[in-house]
Amino acid sequence: MKLRKAARVILIGAPGVGKGTQSARMLERYKELSSISSGDLLRDNVRNRTPLGIQAEHLMKTGALVPDSMILRLIQNTLLTRGWLTQPGGPKPLTLNFASPYGIQDTLIEHDNFFSNRLPPRKIADEFEYSDSPSASFILDGFPRTASQADKLDELIPINLVVNISTPTEIILDRICNRYIHQPSGRTYNLTFNKPKVEGKDDITGEPLTQREDDKPEVWKERLHRFEESSRSLLEHYDKMGILWTVTGNSSDEISPRLFKEFEKRFGQAGT
Repeated sequence: MKLRKAARVILIGAPGVGKGTQSARMLERYKELSSISSGDLLRDNVRNRTPLGIQAEHLMKTGALVPDSMILRLIQNTLLTRGWLTQPGGPKPLTLNFASPYGIQDTLIEHDNFFSNRLPPRKIADEFEYSDSPSASFILDGFPRTASQADKLDELIPINLVVNISTPTEIILDRICNRYIHQPSGRTYNLTFNKPKVEGKDDITGEPLTQREDDKPEVWKERLHRFEESSRSLLEHYDKMGILWTVTGNSSDEISPRLFKEFEKRFGQAGT
């Protein structure tokens, strides 16, 4: 399926709902779609000792949170270097995905702006031109997580589809809290749909199965509650913009065809 215009997509959903599965299936199905992961960008910059990576590593070692401005600069640079954002007559983007031979003081990054929680105020139409080519399509993963972060992202590039993936809490709990693993091999079982042949034993070795501490029901109930509380304003933000679409299902196999149908209705090229 070819696209007729750029799709700039965010997937939102509770832990255990299958966002990773849906993202992977979309990337496989729609070849013009790419993934931009804020976590991967951050790790790449830390590993390659870029100016941003050095700054981020220092913050993380001291236990500080990486500021929104830093994540936004990583996303901005990725969009600029891929040509999906352009600055007419403006400076070339910093090459932040490669190690810099210069010290931090020698870079073009302004220290005060860098550590602020806001990018300098801007309007997309004033500072950037964004590509509407199908090849400029992406799924943004890991950011934003709050309405405040979404506001800042809006200043950078217009997202045009936000998918809220919804699965009933009891289904998520059943899926996760009935999960047991064979620690040495990593083999995973589920007491609902993938039971071991002998209760509590690995099928291959006969060794005991264990449940991870963070798979306990009380842990997951708290995680799901925190997600519901924190995501409410984010969903409201995108609902007001008219780009939020919710899909509900008990499994990834139920959700995928509904997601594909809606995505193709919005972005698909007729006859492909």
